[in-house]
Amino acid sequence: MSDVTPRSVYLDYAATTPVDPRVVEVMLPFLTERFGNPNSLYALGRDGYRALEAARESFAANIGAANPAEVIFTGAGTEGDNAAVLGIARAGRARGKGDHVIVSSFEHHAILEPAHHLATEGFEVTELRPREDGIVHADDLRAVLRESTVLVSVMHANNELGTVQPIKELAAATHQVGGYFHTDAIQALGKVEWDAVDNGVDAASFSAHKIYGPKGVGALYLKRGTPFDVFMTGGGQESKKRSGTQNVAGATAIAKALDLMLAERATEGPRLEALRDRVIDGVLKMPHTALNGGRDVPRLPGTANLSINGVEGEAMLLRLDNLGIAVSTGSACSSGSLEPSHVLLSIGLKPEIAHGSLRVTVGRYTSDSDVDYLLEKLPPIVDLLRAMSPVYAKMFGASA
Repeated sequence: MSDVTPRSVYLDYAATTPVDPRVVEVMLPFLTERFGNPNSLYALGRDGYRALEAARESFAANIGAANPAEVIFTGAGTEGDNAAVLGIARAGRARGKGDHVIVSSFEHHAILEPAHHLATEGFEVTELRPREDGIVHADDLRAVLRESTVLVSVMHANNELGTVQPIKELAAATHQVGGYFHTDAIQALGKVEWDAVDNGVDAASFSAHKIYGPKGVGALYLKRGTPFDVFMTGGGQESKKRSGTQNVAGATAIAKALDLMLAERATEGPRLEALRDRVIDGVLKMPHTALNGGRDVPRLPGTANLSINGVEGEAMLLRLDNLGIAVSTGSACSSGSLEPSHVLLSIGLKPEIAHGSLRVTVGRYTSDSDVDYLLEKLPPIVDLLRAMSPVYAKMFGASA
């Protein structure tokens, strides 16, 4: 048995990111000496309140919100997604808008599951498929919109494909029938241009742990005047829209994390694009491989999703893991499932092809040598698995 420890190469930044030390630095005081409940009236509490509101103002300014009060701090991106879908649809119907909800079929389950729940409450839910290029086109949305459409939810950037959706167009189309538009912007935040007013969205969900902040912290943008049935009740914190003692350290962290993302995007974006394209080009040199989603469509700078035909994604992932390489075969949130990715099925991939997907996401601490290591180790693994695969032999011939 070899005593050589494989190097550690993390290439799954879409699943989660390490917390940046600069973010940890601003969090720590609120976990130790500045620990006061921000709702308390004494000095320690007032200090926490000031820090909380400073974080809100910073985050609101950085996402282009018209007013800091439009930012609600949450405990996760999933909470924000659930709160928006359930809260806006229920409140909108109560106002008499209608009971038709549209979500794209390649949304995160944090959108799809509450949408399915709305169907049990009498809402009619339409799942709108993206095209093969991984884009939800505005014309396709217009074709299914109705006067009774109360809510449309389409993610800004898909978490598996990395394709960036035309949310400004989609929001405008939704507003033409008087509906409200929400976007899961968790993957897009800090990586592409994001301005709530310019995009015209009524609500958007965000998460800290995708932008080098801690897990368990998120934010919901809720445009003033948007109907909203309160998701969490209790002490009335967050302007009575999300009860629970606020996480001051977490709010400070997500605000700082976004500050850093925006400050470094001009240089970091092109660097990540170059690394991503090296991954794509390197994998496509192998036979019977394909990039999932259109090559020429808008795409996150660090995300590549590729099909490697005739290979089980789980087997490929585990063999790469044995060499210290962390990648994904789909969404980390559903990695325990043996079902093929619903995202890949939604753009028309056959189940046997979707099973062989490889998602590679590069980030702040990815180096050229990390990509070199992946492209060195992946081809022999693929060759070995294909040699063992009756599916590959059936699809392409034993000598392919």
